[in-house]
Amino acid sequence: MKKILFLVAHRPDRSPGQRFRFEQYLNFFRDNGYQFEFSFLISEKDDKFFYKKGHYLRKLYILLKSIFIRFKDLRRAKQFDLIFIYREAVMFGSIYFEKQLKKKKIPIILDFDDAIWLLDVSAGNRNLKWLKNPEKTSKIISLSDLIIVGNNYLANYSKQFNKNTIVIPTTLDTDKFKRDTPYIEKDIICIGWTGSATTLKHLELAIPFLKSIYEKYKNKVRFKVIADVPFHSEELNFEFAKWNKDTEIEDLCDIDIGIMPLPDDKWAKGKCGFKGLQYMAMGIPAIMSPVGVNTQIITDGINGFLAKTVEEWISKLSLLVESFDLRLKFGNEGKKTVEDRYSFNSNKMLYLKNLNNLIK
Repeated sequence: MKKILFLVAHRPDRSPGQRFRFEQYLNFFRDNGYQFEFSFLISEKDDKFFYKKGHYLRKLYILLKSIFIRFKDLRRAKQFDLIFIYREAVMFGSIYFEKQLKKKKIPIILDFDDAIWLLDVSAGNRNLKWLKNPEKTSKIISLSDLIIVGNNYLANYSKQFNKNTIVIPTTLDTDKFKRDTPYIEKDIICIGWTGSATTLKHLELAIPFLKSIYEKYKNKVRFKVIADVPFHSEELNFEFAKWNKDTEIEDLCDIDIGIMPLPDDKWAKGKCGFKGLQYMAMGIPAIMSPVGVNTQIITDGINGFLAKTVEEWISKLSLLVESFDLRLKFGNEGKKTVEDRYSFNSNKMLYLKNLNNLIK
């Protein structure tokens, strides 16, 4: 059996990025001759403090503990055939551990799904942004043997420093992400958004057009947020469902129209369209900002809508609110798009082939 050591920030089943970039492939890897072990930095207890403002002593403890964990990983690295790093070995500016792993001559895979060479810090850790060093990304890329990224925008950056870069999109297991019952017409339409604390700022972009939609349709529409922390708005009432792996399918099924607003900036261009893909996999019609890979996922008017201005958002949301047939059409076409190009099943052999080639 070939052995992989995963160096990650979060425990398994915690981080959407980890879950849908590689964790969902683990059983498939095991069936094809691989064993694996996770080394994560943020425990369940740490998680309660890490993304909140303050708690600096606790965060110092997490940092020091991270260094200890990675030194332990260095000592046992030779027990593995592959080292898989998601984004970075440690969550501060050092590349010491990547350099030391390179010296051990074990193949290193680096995976990332955001424009991590740019500075982007969660609201709870803005005062600690001086600890980050996004410029280290290019150095980690050059130290790695294979780079796996989520879209062409990220690949174009990576290939400047390492030609052995491939695109494997962020994928969903469509055998799991599906409705158990057919989508039916409803009297009250739920417009929903799903994400995490780090992307709630993007939901704020939706307030102007959602406010107009509410003024237009009143009690015929409602708004829902699925996230790890609540979203508060003085202008609109958002129903909140705390993200839970055991209920995420049920929570998504409550949504009739899924939205993914993004700013048109360099960071957003690196996003992998995952919110939209989640909606589409579930047969939920999606409206997305025409930023980055979103324009490759959505063919406007065929399997969803792209909306740039507030006026476009209002117009296209209105069409979906008023037409069950259009919601059904986009839901079916969106699901087919995911199955064909962004599913676990359509990408698993490409993933396995590259792991096998790297060990050879």
